[in-house]
Amino acid sequence: MAAGVLPFVRGVDLTKYDFKGGLFPDRTRNMTGLRWLKLDNTRMCYLPEELAGLKKLEEVSVAHNELTSLHGDLGSLPRLKSINASHNRLKDPSIPSDIFGLEDLSTFDMSHNQLTTVPRELENCKTVLVLNLGHNQIESIPPQLFINLTELLHLDLSNNKLESLPPQLRRLVHLKTLILNDNPLMHAQMRQLPSMVALTTLRLRNTQRCVTNFPTNLDNLKFLCDVDLSDNELTRVPESLYSLSTLERLNLSHNQIQELSLIIDTWTKMQTLNLSNNQLTSLPTSLCKLQSLQRLFINDNNLDFEGIPASIGKLVNLECFCASDNNLELIPESMCRCLKLRKLVLTNNKLVTLPDSVHLLAKLELLDVRGNPNLVMPPKPVLPSDQNNDSLYNIDFSLNNQLRLIGVVPPGGEQHTAKDTSKDPIARRLRLRRRREQEDSKAEKVLKGMSDVAHDRNKQDTSIDEDDGDTAKSKKRWDESLNKPDLNYSEIFSDEVGQFPGLTIWQIENFYPVCIEDTTYYGKFYVGDCYIILHTEMDDASNLSWKIYYWIGEASSIDKKACSAIHAVNLRNMLGALERTFREEMADESEEFLALFNNDIAYIEGGSASGFYSVEHRTYPVRLYGLHGDRTVTPFPIPIETTSLNPREVLILDNGMTIFVWVGALAKGVKRSKARLIAEKINKYERKDEAEIVMAYQGYEEGDFWQIFGGMPDEIEPNDVTKYIGGRPCLYKVNLGMGYLELPQVKYQLLTEHVTKPPPDVHPSRRLMPSLLDTKNVYILDTHSDVFVWIGRKSPRLVRAAAMKLANEVSAMIHRPSFSIVSKQLEGNESVVFKSWFKNWTDVIKVDYSKAAEKVKSVEVKKDSTNNKIDLSAIFMPRQQPMPDNEATQLMEDWNEDLDVMQGFVLEGKKFVSLPQEEFGKFYAEDCYVFLCRYWAPPDADEEPPEDEEEDQIDDTQCIVYFWQGRDATNMGWLTFTFTLQKKFEALFPGKLEVVKMKQQQENLKFLSHFHEKFVISNGSRKKAAAIEQNQIEDQTQFYHIRSNGGLLSTRCIEIDPNPALLNSEFCYILKVPFNSTDSAGIVYGWIGRIANPNEARLMEDLISFMFGDEFSVQILNEGEEPENFFWVGLGSRCDHYDEEADYLRHARLFRCSNEKGFFSVSEKCADFCQDDLADDDIMVLDNGEFVYLWVGTQTSQVEVKLGLKTTSVYIQHLKSKGIKRRLKLVRKGNEPRAFTRCFHAWVPFKKPATR
Repeated sequence: MAAGVLPFVRGVDLTKYDFKGGLFPDRTRNMTGLRWLKLDNTRMCYLPEELAGLKKLEEVSVAHNELTSLHGDLGSLPRLKSINASHNRLKDPSIPSDIFGLEDLSTFDMSHNQLTTVPRELENCKTVLVLNLGHNQIESIPPQLFINLTELLHLDLSNNKLESLPPQLRRLVHLKTLILNDNPLMHAQMRQLPSMVALTTLRLRNTQRCVTNFPTNLDNLKFLCDVDLSDNELTRVPESLYSLSTLERLNLSHNQIQELSLIIDTWTKMQTLNLSNNQLTSLPTSLCKLQSLQRLFINDNNLDFEGIPASIGKLVNLECFCASDNNLELIPESMCRCLKLRKLVLTNNKLVTLPDSVHLLAKLELLDVRGNPNLVMPPKPVLPSDQNNDSLYNIDFSLNNQLRLIGVVPPGGEQHTAKDTSKDPIARRLRLRRRREQEDSKAEKVLKGMSDVAHDRNKQDTSIDEDDGDTAKSKKRWDESLNKPDLNYSEIFSDEVGQFPGLTIWQIENFYPVCIEDTTYYGKFYVGDCYIILHTEMDDASNLSWKIYYWIGEASSIDKKACSAIHAVNLRNMLGALERTFREEMADESEEFLALFNNDIAYIEGGSASGFYSVEHRTYPVRLYGLHGDRTVTPFPIPIETTSLNPREVLILDNGMTIFVWVGALAKGVKRSKARLIAEKINKYERKDEAEIVMAYQGYEEGDFWQIFGGMPDEIEPNDVTKYIGGRPCLYKVNLGMGYLELPQVKYQLLTEHVTKPPPDVHPSRRLMPSLLDTKNVYILDTHSDVFVWIGRKSPRLVRAAAMKLANEVSAMIHRPSFSIVSKQLEGNESVVFKSWFKNWTDVIKVDYSKAAEKVKSVEVKKDSTNNKIDLSAIFMPRQQPMPDNEATQLMEDWNEDLDVMQGFVLEGKKFVSLPQEEFGKFYAEDCYVFLCRYWAPPDADEEPPEDEEEDQIDDTQCIVYFWQGRDATNMGWLTFTFTLQKKFEALFPGKLEVVKMKQQQENLKFLSHFHEKFVISNGSRKKAAAIEQNQIEDQTQFYHIRSNGGLLSTRCIEIDPNPALLNSEFCYILKVPFNSTDSAGIVYGWIGRIANPNEARLMEDLISFMFGDEFSVQILNEGEEPENFFWVGLGSRCDHYDEEADYLRHARLFRCSNEKGFFSVSEKCADFCQDDLADDDIMVLDNGEFVYLWVGTQTSQVEVKLGLKTTSVYIQHLKSKGIKRRLKLVRKGNEPRAFTRCFHAWVPFKKPATR
């Protein structure tokens, strides 16, 4: 099948494939009809021999390769017109002379090579129109070169070593582009320029131009519009340039120009003027007459405020104004009248302020004022009441509105009045601006209304004259009085349908007509399809008339027949056609219908599928995917082998209706979550939520998993699966013409290929984005491991069929893995794997958050169904009060009375062992613990047991298993528990077991109560502590902080860094200083702050005895009584400046702003919050009694940042209404100040993500 396709291929783009080492596809020989071929950036070292058989080849491009020679078969291709061999390693002998004997050679590009001379035979090639020899090492141009090449249109000799130009250059009277940049042309007078009368572009950058060696007369260059004279020695603008009224772009940067002439106003068409890096002190006032000027660059000059014309606001088309590195103190206020200004760069000046109206530039995208230390930005104008600043994403964040939502009457009630803006100068300026913008439109409406009235009056007078007094008029016919149905057909037929004479044909597909764009398919009908044919005619009076036919194929289905008739009537109603629709059946067409196609119609076997659903049992190929990327994950196929199970990876095994997510033992949790999300998407969008998703952790796989791999192996030697990641994906557009096919590549750039990395919304065509796919076309995406064929809904059927054949050829042409496949992707039903290759292609329901609130209000919608929901009620709730000590003590006693038995276990190696009773309450940050607690659960009062039932038969126990994981512990502890210990407990206590998983400092109060305030968390592991006791490891200084958050029950003693700056007069601390000697183990200090709680001071003494026993000597110190010898030495140094109070404990509140509920909501953490409560993908708001910190994680979305900022502003306004003042500060993760971190018990720096 595919063998018949390649001869019809007229062009193919194989750019960025790897053909090094003889990997060029042999199937190229079969493309006998090939006209153009691109082999750019393919790492080729020599020309492939397959080119010899492509006798019809006209254009060949082998740029950006490693070619050292062009010798081969290029000279034997008789139709060759263009050769592009730029960016290679070609030298003088490597260019064959026979290529210059080609009769039709018109383009010859040898730039960016290693040529030292111009090829000798090039002068004989008289047909050359484009010659590019730039970026070589050529020292001279032979005079005879331009004697024969008189038809040149484009000549590039830049970046060579030319010192002069031959006089024969003046013979190039047809030349349009001349590029001579970066050549030492000191003695070249450029007298040939006036003779090149067709010149449009002249580039003379860095050619040692000065006023004396530049032509004095350029009047003959009537078409010159682009001149580059940058990096030269010009002291003033050459007079001859002022005579060029056609100039549109002029670059005079990096010269020594000191002033501009007043006759600059002759450049009436100037659009871009670059005067940067000169010695200008002022700009002429005539500059303001350049009404076409869009971009003005005056960077790095000596301009001040007086040097900028005050009338610069007359440049109404100015979009970019760059004046960095000058002496500007101010800018003229008229600058803000340039309403089209998008970019204003004023860096490194002496700015003091800017005009107030700079905030009124609606189209301004960039305002750069860095490097102005004395700059004071003007205040933003107060917007009128109809432009509410409190609205964001169609959500009203005003304090009054948020209070109303929670049922609270806002302060001031109905007596609140809006601020009077009648005398506000900014508001007045806004009104005048809007009035000026609306004047033109209002005037146009008035003129149109007056002209319509006059037209109707003239028409009425004319009809009266024609009737000549006859007052009786004929009535309308009955069919004319019928009203046309008021239906909207815009989604089916476009507005341009029937507005131009000629034929328009639609084909019925899936109940809807699809327009056939290519007229070459007119008259060719599939026997299994139905068509609608519209014939539009225009008479001499320019009146349109229509005839509508619907053609029925003899093998078409009933749904197509019905839809063709229905939509034909719909088309008649939309156009208002007077004639009825005409039915045409296959092989029985009317002569009038055949005349539309000159009696030349053809029937083709086949047709599109019926629109009715047919039940098919689809089969899914078994595939194994790896995941590439960190923030944005892209699945790529890998071989289904046990060697692919790398413990550092997360893999997706797609087995049709069962999808396995395999998690390696060393895999990151983030990648596991994203892999699960991809599996969920595959299930939802491709399996209709009928597939089962199974999480398979390494070492705990089920038998069904290993059955796909052919059984469980004895040993696995994992390979690096990243080697299967293909290079840059290639996106082809399939073009189909009269008897030919073409495969050009869609040009785009990956994010990593950009130097400046602009936002993807600025240049969407330079990304692999969904917007590149046009619904009228068919595309082939080659990702090396897979080939996808994307079919647009409005694409022609012949293109679809040809694309599938071409995709199979592309797949077989390039060397690929054995597991690669070709798949079809229909528009709107693309697979998750296909969409993952495109940037910003998500399955999230799109909401237009950018729509202005005023526009939303103008549309009548149901409030309950469309209003964007938010929940800010938490910020208006009062702070949680700490639990009184007597209540906490009573609650602790009650919970411990109910506790029957508590057994402890700790993870050692790969199994849990029993924890000694004396270690209950001693936890290590690198370990995992399990506590089995059995509670006595008394029956309810109304459920008395029967009198005859024995008491021991009453089931009155409850079992809770607490799993505790340290901050530095891995997830292997939890996996080991769920597959071993938990199963044993479930067998011992069937139906009565409850598992509670907790992380360090996130324990519940009931669990904490069982340790009677003796809850100690140390760094390291239990194994390391045992090694220290056995003198296998040298002991280190340990520093513990005792703190209660929100009550006595949440008391913890946690090890912190031995830093004296962490001391606080309101807390107690324990410092262990080891001696590492046989005489004494060391000393333990108990430090009591000046205003510490006496109960915590007594608890500290008990904790020292509990933690260290009798091995260490103990010394209790009050603040200010610290000995110099060991205490301050143990902490590293004395510190006289530490916190003397902890007032933040009585004010601290932590809020979380998240979208996890499907809408933006705020929730408050309990008073016993910790560092791990800071969610990396959310916004956190911390109130410490002095500041309100807005904490932003590394994975937080921009939407959450904006909504979080609005929420924080509402919270501060709410406090201000109560007389409480707070200031807002922004904090990014990893840059938290001390005032922020001290609110968290035992703060540690965030871990940096591990890199491979």
